[in-house]
Amino acid sequence: MNVYIYDKTFDGLLTAVFDAYFRKTFPDFLLSEGDALPLFYDELHTVVTDEEKAARVWRGLQKKVSSSALGCLTQCWLSELPDIGMVIFRYIRKAIDAPRSIETNFGDPDVLLLAQIWKKVDGERMHLMQFVRFQKAADGTFFAAFEPQYNALPLTVQHFKDRFADQKWIIYDMKRRYGFYYDLQEVTTISFDDDSREAHLITGMLDESLMDENEKIFQKLWKTYFKAICIKERMNPRKHKKDMPVRYWKYLTEKQK
Repeated sequence: MNVYIYDKTFDGLLTAVFDAYFRKTFPDFLLSEGDALPLFYDELHTVVTDEEKAARVWRGLQKKVSSSALGCLTQCWLSELPDIGMVIFRYIRKAIDAPRSIETNFGDPDVLLLAQIWKKVDGERMHLMQFVRFQKAADGTFFAAFEPQYNALPLTVQHFKDRFADQKWIIYDMKRRYGFYYDLQEVTTISFDDDSREAHLITGMLDESLMDENEKIFQKLWKTYFKAICIKERMNPRKHKKDMPVRYWKYLTEKQK
């Protein structure tokens, strides 16, 4: 039984693939530093992330599967599921060793599982784009917060950059404590201190003292509009929660009292 230790990055995973083929020993477990090791194992290998090795594996994959399949791999990686590294590793190995593309071989459990994971992450991407509620700050910057189940925020950046190209904005993942800032020119990754006492970094909602003078009025108008279009006789709470997951409610203007 072989154990590989890597840094839980995508480049680290690709480097692990390179090392496995070079060493001709393939891992039964992919763990990170500090993870509990299995009770019995034959060999322990520590992967040192190498961008060139990772790039070589990626170029090799480009010859074996389509660009959409490669996109599926990177999107599934953002699921952050506990065993996603090992699932992707097995998929890559099968893709490299197979005489033809495996991407539509849904009889293979790893191919099917990754297709299912991709669908879930893509659903979260769509939710992020649907349920963004920007609040305008006094300095003109628009602020929005989320707490997505999967790390799907990077998948939405281009959409928001195109859709709101004429305004500065910050979109922040409250669960993972990072976000993106657009300054009308480029998008940069940002992260605030974990010990920050700023209310909007705790609740995801701007304090009235930080709002643009018209923001409170706009929020009131939006709540009024939301209530006006709701038809009580047609309300279906179960479907409502399915279409608009409850985890987003605390960041939606129309759900605030």
